[in-house]
Amino acid sequence: MPTAAEKPAESHVFEADVARLLHMMVHSVYSDKDVFLRELISNAADACEKLRYESIETPSLSGSDPESRITLSLDEERRQVSVEDNGIGMSREELIEALGTIARSGTRAFMERLESSKAGEGAQLIGQFGVGFYSCFMVAERVDVISRRAGSDEAWVWSSDGKGNYSVSPADIAEAPPRGTRILLHLTEEAKQYTSRWTIEQIVKEQSGHVPVAISIVDKPGSEPVRITDGSALWTKSKNDVSKDEYRDFYRGISGQYDEPALTVHFRAEGRHEYSALAFVPGSQPFDLFDPERAGRMKLYVKRVFITDDAGLLPRYLRFVRGLVDTSDLPLNVSREMIQESPVLSSIRKGVTSRIITAIEKLAETEEETFLTLWKNFGAVLKEGIYEDFERRAQLLAVSRFRTTASGEGYRSLADYVKGAKDGQGAIYYLAGAGLEQLRASPQLEGFRARGIEVLLLTDQIDSFWVMNAPEFEGKTFKSITQGAAELSQFPLLDNEKASLPETPAGAESFVAFAKDKLADQVADVRASVRLTESAVCLVASEGSYDRQMEKLLQSAGRLQDTAKPILEINPHHAMIRAVAGLEDNSPLKEDAAWLLLDQARILDGDKPSDSRAFAERLGRIFEKAAHS
Repeated sequence: MPTAAEKPAESHVFEADVARLLHMMVHSVYSDKDVFLRELISNAADACEKLRYESIETPSLSGSDPESRITLSLDEERRQVSVEDNGIGMSREELIEALGTIARSGTRAFMERLESSKAGEGAQLIGQFGVGFYSCFMVAERVDVISRRAGSDEAWVWSSDGKGNYSVSPADIAEAPPRGTRILLHLTEEAKQYTSRWTIEQIVKEQSGHVPVAISIVDKPGSEPVRITDGSALWTKSKNDVSKDEYRDFYRGISGQYDEPALTVHFRAEGRHEYSALAFVPGSQPFDLFDPERAGRMKLYVKRVFITDDAGLLPRYLRFVRGLVDTSDLPLNVSREMIQESPVLSSIRKGVTSRIITAIEKLAETEEETFLTLWKNFGAVLKEGIYEDFERRAQLLAVSRFRTTASGEGYRSLADYVKGAKDGQGAIYYLAGAGLEQLRASPQLEGFRARGIEVLLLTDQIDSFWVMNAPEFEGKTFKSITQGAAELSQFPLLDNEKASLPETPAGAESFVAFAKDKLADQVADVRASVRLTESAVCLVASEGSYDRQMEKLLQSAGRLQDTAKPILEINPHHAMIRAVAGLEDNSPLKEDAAWLLLDQARILDGDKPSDSRAFAERLGRIFEKAAHS
């Protein structure tokens, strides 16, 4: 009977997604291939953390070698580099599952982003999507993974050239690690510089110096290991003892992003509960920012042992924050149920959230340019907190920034808005819609612009929801300019607008009544408008219904079956209205004009005419009449 090591290797074909991913890894052009080492070291550190966690219940797994370590071995003559850890290791089934298939739902999104990414972005995307192991095929013509799971008498070797197939076979126990995983890279000729100790040591110190596992290097076969990082946890150090570069490297490792953090929050809380927190606001949007599950990415450690990244340490509107919390106030074997119900964690959540919001407030006050970059990336998500977090609503409103009719290409705060409000103005006016240019062209703005009244231009979907939950800011309520009466008569027109306003024509009042009668099935009311100065018509919502944008959002989401009839407002000073107001009530042209004005208002509001054929026929009759006049 053959021994385990003599059994033939099993050949497997990569899943279609893996094969496609490997092809892109090998053939794409990256500005920085060094990322492969960061990813392999990160995976090795995770394996060591998993062993520490499993050893809580099964101490024998660590045996007589409890100290975690990662060893990098170089062989210039054979053009080989190996990354070995003494972590949890993998069984045969785990090797196949981990390296032959990709279970993450984000893989397809990763490949789509990778195909469309600009040069240099790929290194960032690799870490973001959790497929870091495969980056080793950027530098290796073949990869062997020898692994022995802690507590097992068997070891296995996984091998592939990254071209579509891989094999799994038993490994000789004498050649395998006593515990853990060794990844052996057979480098391509173009990647032989990675056998240089200087090159490897520089990469480790720049990209992986934060890893909480000591890293050693063996610069040639037969040499003694030399420790190049001490494995001390960065978050346990004082802020004064951590450099900006160390924070950046740690951020890149924990977030999987390759940019610079926009904000770093590092503190130790003492008192009723003691914990350390290290959190980063990324400098660019993570790929999963608008994930429907809105899950956070803060890791929970207990006494430096990784427990979970699913503890909900921050509210969902701070899901873009990356980092960790380490506490000694929880047991190492804390369960999922205990995490959900723990008063200790509730207190930690509250404390960490408050510190991050306060840090964002301070950034807004002291570093405006950096804060505006943060706001452009994450403002739409932060505003979810105005809707969801009553306790911090005032803070979030104060820190929010908006495009307005007075901001030009910049942003304004609500404090700026209130400072510039008109005497007697009791509301903060806003207009919500799908795009900035569409809003700027909206006819509903005309009356406010003519009186110098600033209006917030809200383009994020969440805007229509939070304004309903934000009762006021510094004594002023929020009011949509597409809902109810405009309340503009109390504010005088600007001097340059007074001269341009023509007299109200005779017959305008009767045309409003005529249109109201003819359009009664389509609108709740027709009235002369004070909010229009240039356009002929616009649609607004009744005072007691949803504003126009909110109604559209609810209807598109299937949460509003029947929409309320809108109100059609007519500008009695407009040349078009003056032209049709004098027509006889029995004139077919007058009725066509009333319907066309309604459809025009719908189009200006971003909708389609309710009856496209009838719209075209009416328009044709108008053209025919004009041609024979």
